[in-house]
Amino acid sequence: MKSADEPLFDHIVDAIRRRIGNGQTDHGRLAPERILAAELGVGRRTVRRALDRLEAEGLLWRRQGQGTFVGVPPLPRARRLSPLSEHTSPLDLMEVRFELEPVLARFCALRATGAQVETLRRAAAKAADARTAADYETWDSAFHRRIAEAAGNKLFLAMFDAVNAVRRDTRWSRLRESTFSEARLIALAAQHADILEAIAERDGARAEQAMRHHLGLVGASLNGWGGGEPLATPTAMRAL
Repeated sequence: MKSADEPLFDHIVDAIRRRIGNGQTDHGRLAPERILAAELGVGRRTVRRALDRLEAEGLLWRRQGQGTFVGVPPLPRARRLSPLSEHTSPLDLMEVRFELEPVLARFCALRATGAQVETLRRAAAKAADARTAADYETWDSAFHRRIAEAAGNKLFLAMFDAVNAVRRDTRWSRLRESTFSEARLIALAAQHADILEAIAERDGARAEQAMRHHLGLVGASLNGWGGGEPLATPTAMRAL
């Protein structure tokens, strides 16, 4: 049973989520806890608990003395990936994602805890409810990274984060925003639901295939190939 203050706490969590989705940050950094507490009309302890939950969901990260930031922590020596991003094509990026993320989905289906599945369910629902490209990207990123975390292999997770660091480059963000539409959102949300269902049912093979199908549509949309039709394999992508 929820305590009496839980509805208020859930409201504060949702309010901070909306700020993240609406881009109410200072170059990706949230306002300090004391300012959030004053603006939301609650104590700092409530704000801190809300940030704890959102950090657990993969929406933000914190560094003592520097603040609270949207997204996932940067990789050590992430600056070394910047030149790589500049020379990485959409095809290059999608080929790597095709090889990595379906495997992560399979392991996630076999290893995720019940709590992790529920976190995935919330992220998928929020992505489906997105009304802006920025909002969708926030929750889509959380969904995919939580799958990588729940796969239970730290080396795989480090590989995912390296790929994601390239994907988060500003140039890529603009490209994804240019493909955002209600029709595409509906299609991607349905595919998230297929992946989630396979994971929840502990069907590794189906989770892997569902992720592959999903990335096919993402790759087709980013590259403007096939009218947005899913692409089955990287080989098919190269042939177009």
